[in-house]
Amino acid sequence: MTKHRIFISLLLSTVFLTACGPKSVSPYGLGDGGVSSFYQADDLPRAQAGTLLRQEPLTRQQSLSGAARNLRLLYASTSGLDGKSPEVVSGALFLPKGTPPKGGWPLLLWSHGTVGIADRCAPSWTGYVAFHQEHLNHWLAQGYAIVASDYQGLGTRGTHPYLATRPAAFSNLDVIRAVQGAEFPLSKRVVLLGQSQGAAAAFATAGHGQTYAPEVDIRGVVATGIPFFTPKALMAVRAARPNDVVDPQLGYNFLALTLVQLIDADFDMDDYLSPRAQPIAREVATICNRDMRKKITQAGLTYDTSFDRSPNAGLLKAYKVMQYPRLKLDVPVFIGSGAKDRDTPLRMQAVLVKRACQAGSKVQAQVYADEDHLSTLNRSLEHSTAFVAAAHAGKPLNGNCF
Repeated sequence: MTKHRIFISLLLSTVFLTACGPKSVSPYGLGDGGVSSFYQADDLPRAQAGTLLRQEPLTRQQSLSGAARNLRLLYASTSGLDGKSPEVVSGALFLPKGTPPKGGWPLLLWSHGTVGIADRCAPSWTGYVAFHQEHLNHWLAQGYAIVASDYQGLGTRGTHPYLATRPAAFSNLDVIRAVQGAEFPLSKRVVLLGQSQGAAAAFATAGHGQTYAPEVDIRGVVATGIPFFTPKALMAVRAARPNDVVDPQLGYNFLALTLVQLIDADFDMDDYLSPRAQPIAREVATICNRDMRKKITQAGLTYDTSFDRSPNAGLLKAYKVMQYPRLKLDVPVFIGSGAKDRDTPLRMQAVLVKRACQAGSKVQAQVYADEDHLSTLNRSLEHSTAFVAAAHAGKPLNGNCF
């Protein structure tokens, strides 16, 4: 195998978190449509980033059982792609049961993992799967309010820039500003939580917060299954995923190529996909990640049968927008990793821990020997619960860097 082929194989196989085909399946962006008129902002005046535009109750299916109030949100933000264009983003707010303490409910930001790029995949529209509900209800029971962004382009107009860290960070920071600036009983302090794609978003949010929204009082970050794109980490992912075996995770690859199409007008993923894979890959514009994985399995797609050409040049551009703004954070970080994680292997996460420690971040790293990419989330509660309480209270958290 040539070095060129190896590099692309590594890069594509790394994009695990959660596509493609025609560049415009709607007049506005890839994946647009399939949600209610609440997500449309044509009737709203332009507002400053971080402004709440409207709200409405979530349906029972979209709600969390542990919340007293479940609200869908629409708010003003800034495009993380160019750093200046106005955006409208959707999200949700969950308030716990009981009476808020003096100063308001302590606030958590939840950053979701891969769901897809179609609007109908936005968590504020689809609701949360069972293990996410378990996780979020745990925090509600602890007396925390939870705010969550769908991220730029998910639910609202435009293509979601999948895995690009700055768009997710801007969306997160502005949903925090939106709810803290409204009439909700919320504290000014916030701790960031994220899993998988959302772990990267949470880490990036803390980094961008120092310049984009310095008034947001971030107290800590909790990240599980967090990605970190380096050559060594890519090699670990590639080693875990053979080219000639049916691989449901190819859905992540297809999603990554939509980001290339978004930032490179000359890139068309159909030029690289095999005729066998093209019709399935195009469906990322209309179906969510879980359904895509099923379709890939049913079609028997492998890496070798999915790609005819290497999309190297475009992927290099996409790779750049997947990076973190900085590895030295001003707040403590908890990173929970599963030793059986195949999506973001332990080696990949360990490199991030090492680099962040070397940069001067205070990192508390915890490895769970029997957990995988998804199960680590709720297993980590035995450690992250105390971490969040201490971070919110402003207690010293020095981490376990060595």
